[in-house]
Amino acid sequence: MVLGDLMNRRLEELGLTPARAEVLWLLHRSGPLTQRELSQTLKCTPRNVTGLVDALEAAGFVARKPHPTDRRATLVTLTEQGHGVASAWSAEHRKGAGQLFGDVPAADLATFVTILDRVLGRLRDQPTAIRHSDTSG
Repeated sequence: MVLGDLMNRRLEELGLTPARAEVLWLLHRSGPLTQRELSQTLKCTPRNVTGLVDALEAAGFVARKPHPTDRRATLVTLTEQGHGVASAWSAEHRKGAGQLFGDVPAADLATFVTILDRVLGRLRDQPTAIRHSDTSG
């Protein structure tokens, strides 16, 4: 809750939603993508991607450019503003990780990651069963 609330407040300051921020982060990590590639990676409809890209383009975070080899496709790229925001997030992520885990011994951190992966795997595999067990007690 604490981390999610903080993240949502920061996104609101930039006029972004979590879905729009995910598009920016994806483009930052992978480089320019077609809207089809965005749709497949984000596991959402092409229509939904069009709405996300329209809003990000209107806000100055992304631009659409012709694909260099496929005349039917359009690439979505980060603008200078989009690069700036995503680069700042990346730096904040590294700084925050250092503050949270910088003094944790490597063996303890490895144990923590292993346990966290196991818990997240269970949540992904059986989210309904876990939610129902919380409310039955």
